[in-house]
Amino acid sequence: MKLSEVNALSATGFSAEFGAIAEHNSWVAERAAKARPYADRSAMIRAFQQAILDATPTERLEFLRGHPDLACRAAMAGDMTQESKSEKAGAGLGQLTSEEFARFTTLNEAYRARFEMPFILAVRGATKHQILAAFENRVGGTLDEELLTATAQVLRIVRFRLEDRVDAG
Repeated sequence: MKLSEVNALSATGFSAEFGAIAEHNSWVAERAAKARPYADRSAMIRAFQQAILDATPTERLEFLRGHPDLACRAAMAGDMTQESKSEKAGAGLGQLTSEEFARFTTLNEAYRARFEMPFILAVRGATKHQILAAFENRVGGTLDEELLTATAQVLRIVRFRLEDRVDAG
């Protein structure tokens, strides 16, 4: 989509086009839309990221908690955005061995028990082995570290998704 088309969308059209960019949290797109017209794609990306950063701590925590688990078969088949399904499949998370799946499941459960949210990682360009290593490294961190890291990862995910959907020129 061209940036001029993005800037010309009605509020309803903008929400329909970009409301799922942040895992079905349409409030992100609604808040980002207020920064239109965007001078360039980077400005659009910044508006979406700023909407997340400007969220109240409660909103941001609920936002993070709403993300799907990595490598969970139920999540891969369920109410996940098409972008999430594609990103996870591209990282090989749809073709795990039974041992790898068991390890991811154990880590997902441990991470959720410790932090009360899913492990979030921008998986684009990563292998399942790199994702597993990041998971194992982060599961022992602190809640404050994970809130910062998870937010940074979401900002990367949003950037990747907008770069895929909006032309740079």
